[in-house]
Amino acid sequence: MSDAEDINARIEALEVRVAYQDQVIEDLNQTVIDQWKKIDALRRQLNELLDRVQEVEDSSGTPRAPEPPPPHY
Repeated sequence: MSDAEDINARIEALEVRVAYQDQVIEDLNQTVIDQWKKIDALRRQLNELLDRVQEVEDSSGTPRAPEPPPPHY
């Protein structure tokens, strides 16, 4: 094999590797985007639940006094 053919083969191998790496990077990027969407949805759901718990505590009418220690103390 001549030097020119060797260089062309090496360049072609590098181009193939870059093409596969570009696809892997795009797949990973999409996975991260999907995970952030799920995290945002879960964060909103958690905030809604915290608000609902706070409303229930506020509407219960009983003051939030500390709980007495258990009997074994």
